[in-house]
Amino acid sequence: MDASRAREQLRRRYLFPRDTEAPLDSEGYAGPEASTTVERKEKPLPRLNIHSGFWILASIVVTYYVDFFKTVKENFHTNSWFVAGGTLLLISLSLACYCILYLEWCRGIEDYDVKYPALIPVTTAAFIAAGVCFNVALWHVWSFLTPLVLFTQFMGVVMLISLLG
Repeated sequence: MDASRAREQLRRRYLFPRDTEAPLDSEGYAGPEASTTVERKEKPLPRLNIHSGFWILASIVVTYYVDFFKTVKENFHTNSWFVAGGTLLLISLSLACYCILYLEWCRGIEDYDVKYPALIPVTTAAFIAAGVCFNVALWHVWSFLTPLVLFTQFMGVVMLISLLG
């Protein structure tokens, strides 16, 4: 028995519970199909971690330094791209709320993507189109930094929502 095989058998010895037996081949060696690990119950990650804290803080800083709300207020009625992006974002959020709140919570349908296969692609397409419209609408303000500003805002909002539930 060579050293690498002995190490592998010793390592596998601790991966299985004592009452579980791995099928052995003619040489008494458990093959690679028997190398699955025992599932361990892991503690869930804390809601507020360095990653989510960074995105929330970055979103706050970007909002403050680029006068985000003032810019949005000035461009809301003057730019048709901004109105189109807002409409698409509203459609995307409405479909997401329909999936989560109504289908999953009220009706109890957990696999709504199986029963209604078009919901997820339509919601995703509407959200991506809204992002493109917002980038076009605000390009004259921040030029090539517009995608970075909007992505930072998006990530900050996503991380803030993840803290809630």
